[in-house]
Amino acid sequence: MRYLMVFCLLCLFGSLIASEEGAKQPITADDLFAMGRVSDPQISPNGKWVAYTVTCYSMETNKSNSDIWLVSIDGQPRRQLTNHPQADTQPRWKPTDGFQLAFCSKRSGTSQIYLMNLNGGEPTQLTSISTGATAPLWSPDGQFLAFTSEVYPDLKTDAKNAARDQAKQTSLVKARMIDHLLYRHWNAWREGKRSHLFIIPATGGEALDLTPGDFDTPPISLGGHQDICFSPDGQEIAFVRNIDEMVAISTNNDVFTVSVTGGDPQKLTVSAANDNNPLYSPDGKYIAYRAMTRPRFEADQEDILLYERATGNRTNLTENFDRSVAEMIFSPDAKTIYFTAADHGRNKIYSIPVKGGEVKTILSVHYNSHLQITPDGKTLVFRQQAAHQPYEIFKISTKGDKLTLLTFTNQELLNKLALAAIEDFSFSSFDSTTVHGLLLKPPHFSPDKKYPLIYLIHGGPQGDWSDDFHFRWNSQMFAAPGYVVAMVNFRGSQGYGQNFCDAVSKNWGGGPYQDLMSGLDYLVAHYKFIDGEKIAAAGASYGGYMINWIATHTNRFKALVSHAGAFDLRSKYGATEELWFPEWEFDGTPYENPKLYEKWSPSYFARNFQQYKTPTLVTHGAHDFRVPESQGFQMFTALQRMGVPSRLLYFPDEDHFVQKPQNARLWWQTVHEWIAKWIHE
Repeated sequence: MRYLMVFCLLCLFGSLIASEEGAKQPITADDLFAMGRVSDPQISPNGKWVAYTVTCYSMETNKSNSDIWLVSIDGQPRRQLTNHPQADTQPRWKPTDGFQLAFCSKRSGTSQIYLMNLNGGEPTQLTSISTGATAPLWSPDGQFLAFTSEVYPDLKTDAKNAARDQAKQTSLVKARMIDHLLYRHWNAWREGKRSHLFIIPATGGEALDLTPGDFDTPPISLGGHQDICFSPDGQEIAFVRNIDEMVAISTNNDVFTVSVTGGDPQKLTVSAANDNNPLYSPDGKYIAYRAMTRPRFEADQEDILLYERATGNRTNLTENFDRSVAEMIFSPDAKTIYFTAADHGRNKIYSIPVKGGEVKTILSVHYNSHLQITPDGKTLVFRQQAAHQPYEIFKISTKGDKLTLLTFTNQELLNKLALAAIEDFSFSSFDSTTVHGLLLKPPHFSPDKKYPLIYLIHGGPQGDWSDDFHFRWNSQMFAAPGYVVAMVNFRGSQGYGQNFCDAVSKNWGGGPYQDLMSGLDYLVAHYKFIDGEKIAAAGASYGGYMINWIATHTNRFKALVSHAGAFDLRSKYGATEELWFPEWEFDGTPYENPKLYEKWSPSYFARNFQQYKTPTLVTHGAHDFRVPESQGFQMFTALQRMGVPSRLLYFPDEDHFVQKPQNARLWWQTVHEWIAKWIHE
């Protein structure tokens, strides 16, 4: 009887869990934008507090706002430090106490640095530079703050910068006179300005430009997590910039140092490839930085190089670690460097001795970033996200145990949503190469049912699918209507070694496409709950390119979604901004070597639309300067001209991403309706 009672209680408990799970709802676009987005954790000098930023979106106003929050290192209840209609971001603790924060805010109209005392009182404005101030950084003694501002390099005073800006705003002539590349970048025109590094007393006063000249500090592309750093004695600053004549064809970022009193910067690095993210060791003996070896290749492996300041000797600490280093920090005793790197769909935390030696794994699950370390060197604080969990702040001991969640920003909403965890799969591709992928099951999944499949294709192409939440390209949103979602990290993806990453270059529609088709064969054969007759595919950026390639090479899919995808590689070259990228990927310019531009352009195979006629949704933003809007227009024109069922969703106020809440809601609604229309016909 006792065992029967236990059995009945277990059955009741199981049914309650099943009932609770059944009550959870699939995620919607409104849910996505109701979530607070956690970022930028910063540990106080006394090790007791973590300041961080939460960005919230309003579907009604179609805008976002950021505020600064505080949580204790032991996870006690958090509290909001700022509450202003203008964004407050980038909290930075004064190094000499645990009670004062510098932060950036536009509450005066432009981004400026403010100082806030945790003991009470209103924030006070420190800077008032007309061109705005961002990226505050305290000197170790707390006497100065460094910051960056975009200024006209030919003007020496703030008053002259302000006058030129005012003249441009009031002029009825809006023409631009352009004499060199880059003249626009990502989603903005350069307008003749350069980012410069300034320093200002913490008590206020005039800011000193430490990096005058016609160069950007930090660089506008391929920089590190932090490209400005004070030396421990506060006497110099290391920074990153690119001084090549034509930045549009160069990845040659270098590390420089300059005295805090000004003077000629000294170039520390010697490679013609990308060097960035300088970091002084706490004892002042070294500057660590990330370094590539191949010029003009943006996806080369980034290693940790250790520069000994007294001798000038350099040591590659991660030469035998076949992964690319992302972020890094020194331990307070300067004996260890902790860093993150992508590996098999996760962003893991590692450590390596400064004297060299074995790379050890500290944390191997999910996606971890924004590393910080407590002053006693015993605890790491960082952000972590997973496919079923947006970013929150965690801590873990430097030994790799005692993982603890510190913030619960979205817990109430998450408790109501049916979100599955990611699963891994691997398969042998067309040439016997092992390829890895991630799979997500739909809400309220039953193994006895058949589900349509949505095949997602990542961008880059040297990107990867990870165990992350990804607000812009969210796997849970694709799964929500009742689809299995599969994501293959085809050759070219990060996290599988540099040789695997290299395999996409000059081979855009070759090996990666064959990996994707082999992966599809594997999924249909090995997962009986996937309906092999109902498959759609969607991708953005390079993923959008691959959708365009698929549309001209196979009829395996019921529907396609191409966002910000390249269609004609030759014409794209003449309108994009970072020219080193296509020149590496396609072995030169299209004027000198048109062969690969033509070989891998979907436009050259547009006649195949007549054969395949896969219904295709094309989406694009007007301010996308990486893959200019004409690429989406050309794809849609070819589809329409060839009589393929197609639709163009065009955003005049978006760039490479769709970020405004109401635009994103329309995007998701359109994508879901398009796939449902054709996959269920």
